[in-house]
Amino acid sequence: MLLKIFLLFSRVALFSWGGGPASLALMQRETTAAGWVNSAEFADAVAAGNALPGPIAPQVSAFVGYKLAGIPGAVAAVAGTVLPTTILMLLMVVYFFGVKDSPAVKAMLQAVRPVVVGLLLWTAYDMAYSVFSAKKLGWSAAVLGGWDKALIVLAAFAVLTLTKINPALIILGSAALGYLVYR
Repeated sequence: MLLKIFLLFSRVALFSWGGGPASLALMQRETTAAGWVNSAEFADAVAAGNALPGPIAPQVSAFVGYKLAGIPGAVAAVAGTVLPTTILMLLMVVYFFGVKDSPAVKAMLQAVRPVVVGLLLWTAYDMAYSVFSAKKLGWSAAVLGGWDKALIVLAAFAVLTLTKINPALIILGSAALGYLVYR
């Protein structure tokens, strides 16, 4: 099982572009397709990972790995998430200055960057589906029935957009709100 965990997260790391947050879409698709977590559990992993400092992808992979095989599973998942791309980056550093201005590399990145935005939007959409229980109720009923969660979404978006408040403070504040309101 540890090898399966390592290989799945290595595959996610090697085939996702744009860093940790961008890899979440592929990570979610792969882990749910494998039956390791469902969308709600993945959303919990992302929420927990966002409440902690550091990169999100290893944190989410640790959550899934731990669920499957305890601490060894978490270590295998994090190793799969970090090692392949770290090794590639070390190799790339050697050649970076020779390829950074390459027209071919620039052309490829022109198309990859918008795809990363699309992957992030899909992840947000899928998580919203889970948060608002839209699979059970349909979108309009879910948003109307989850108006409190919709207000939290809008408030977090507004604070992030209009201020320079650290996102960690918003997450901590929402955790405190959740403790007070939903307990």
